[in-house]
Amino acid sequence: MVIKTTKMSYLRILHCTLCVKHGTVNLCPKSMLLKNCSSKPIQQLANISLSCHLSNNSPLTTQAVTTSTKKKSKNVPQDTRMWKETPTHDVKNNLVQYSMMLSKFRLTSLVVMTSMAGYTLAPAPFDLTTFALCTVGTGLVSSAANSINQYHEVPFDAQMSRTKNRVLVKGLLEPVHAISFAAASSITGLSVLYFGVNPLTAALGAGNLILYSFIYTPLKRISITNTWLGSVVGAIPPLMGWAGCAGGLDAGALVLSAVLYSWQFPHFNALSWNLRPDYSRAGYRMMAVTDPALCRRVALRHTGFITATCVGSSYLGVTNMWFALESLPLNIYFMYLAWQFYKKSDSGSSRKLFRFSLIHLPALMLLMLVNKKYWSSSKTEEHTDTLKIQDVNKHPEFAKGITVLPRRPVVAAQDSNIENNTNA
Repeated sequence: MVIKTTKMSYLRILHCTLCVKHGTVNLCPKSMLLKNCSSKPIQQLANISLSCHLSNNSPLTTQAVTTSTKKKSKNVPQDTRMWKETPTHDVKNNLVQYSMMLSKFRLTSLVVMTSMAGYTLAPAPFDLTTFALCTVGTGLVSSAANSINQYHEVPFDAQMSRTKNRVLVKGLLEPVHAISFAAASSITGLSVLYFGVNPLTAALGAGNLILYSFIYTPLKRISITNTWLGSVVGAIPPLMGWAGCAGGLDAGALVLSAVLYSWQFPHFNALSWNLRPDYSRAGYRMMAVTDPALCRRVALRHTGFITATCVGSSYLGVTNMWFALESLPLNIYFMYLAWQFYKKSDSGSSRKLFRFSLIHLPALMLLMLVNKKYWSSSKTEEHTDTLKIQDVNKHPEFAKGITVLPRRPVVAAQDSNIENNTNA
């Protein structure tokens, strides 16, 4: 009996070892002991274990391990939170990349480009320092607005294929990161515009930040008028650039702003046409979803407005007549694509209109810069002042009663005899 007990214990341990190795689950230790009381128990036990595994097609795990795993899974609570902690090392290693994603880098680049065009088109001396400060400030304010926009739209972005990979949706950043980034960018950007450029440019930037973040963003789920309000937001950066250079706004400042305002309708309406299922699922009130016919008509209508604005820019003194002629083929083809989109209303025509809009705007701004009517700089104005002073010095008999003011000279002639008679 002692030997049998030792042998049985040994066989039981051997059976458990084979179970772990071969993955057998439903074998009874007692039956194994009865079947393997022969001269070669180890070989027979291995054959039985392998055959049982093949017949049951069970995974290579033991019953004990499976049971313990099930017990552990039952005790672990499920994490149903919308926001989860982000590993600190991950944020530090990808801080620049995440910041660019929060700022919507491509959209911010387009905003900065239009602001630079407005600065360059203004009929005032070009100052590199002010130009750089205006560019940086505009970019920071735009980044802040886009960060706040993403903070508000996380539940809706998660339902759209185009926006489901944003950093807040994927949980790569927490909401506090987005708010902190927006606060730092807005404060820095507005300070740069106010102290480095002028108060008017800073006021335009602050107004655009509020308009985009707190009016346009919630309006997207309420009314289709959000598209018109969003176009106003896109038309303000050229005014910021113009005000940063000239120190004020005039009729010429409205030319590039009007082009930007009208350009956004064919651009965005063509983009949203193929995203109608996403916008509808997320609950956004877009023309392409609520009124498709109006969406196509508005896109076509504003391509005509762009053509008329380009023709009228020469009469406002912003460009010369060559710009009206050179921009005409570009605008006519833009109108043709909008007409195709209006008639066909399919994904192919909308995609062509959208892609050409990405080429149309940079090409149009480049033509405006090339055909700018008045080019001036501080050096040319100082040179003009010097020439006027030299002309006055050539006639000393008139030099006594003439005063030349530097920087946009104003010549005031004073007759000393008349002044003396008046005082008498």
